[in-house]
Amino acid sequence: MMHRMEVAADAEALAEQAAAWVLEHVMAREGAVSIGLSGGSTPKRLYERLASPEWRDRVPWARIHLFWGDERFVAPEHPDSNQGMVRQAMLGQVPIPPRNIHPIPTDGTPESAAARYEAELRRFAETRPGEPLFDIQLLGLGPDGHTASLFPGNPALLERGAWVLAVIGAKPEPRITLTYPALNSSRASAFLVAGAEKREILARLRAGDRALPAAGLGPAGPVTIFADRDAAGA
Repeated sequence: MMHRMEVAADAEALAEQAAAWVLEHVMAREGAVSIGLSGGSTPKRLYERLASPEWRDRVPWARIHLFWGDERFVAPEHPDSNQGMVRQAMLGQVPIPPRNIHPIPTDGTPESAAARYEAELRRFAETRPGEPLFDIQLLGLGPDGHTASLFPGNPALLERGAWVLAVIGAKPEPRITLTYPALNSSRASAFLVAGAEKREILARLRAGDRALPAAGLGPAGPVTIFADRDAAGA
């Protein structure tokens, strides 16, 4: 995975840089733009920035389709829900059509929800033949090197057919995650990494440590790492 890194002074500056990157890639496309979202506190700052008065009216929300890279199998109102976080941070403040929001379902069983989300992704992919599934993919980096809900040693890392899987046992709650085949189908990807506690794992990612699930990604397009000084060690 080849990448470039942009270092920001702090987490707020990181969010500003990432917002500019997102808008640049959105405006470079005509028609529908698909964005894969990440959970976590660092992406949350980005979503809040995009919903702020300085950015909200610059984004062509009617053209944007939002998807999620992973989700905890909890109700959307639960404080741990990635969907709930994005709705609170951004979606309640921007004029995006409801039909353009594609959250991971969390009803039924984790396995059935994963199958339904895969079917939704494949239906969307059929509307854009020959193109990557995502125009923009936003990624987090966990302290153990996980991204989405692809954790070290989990069987989901070996999946090369299914686009979405239920992940049971890796964390106390079941999760649903996109797999490498779906995450790699991205025109442009960005890791958002902040905090001194991420410094060691970020260094390992940049060194290509294949023990890290995040290092196993091989996106179709370029990868940018947005890091603050604490994470970058700069």
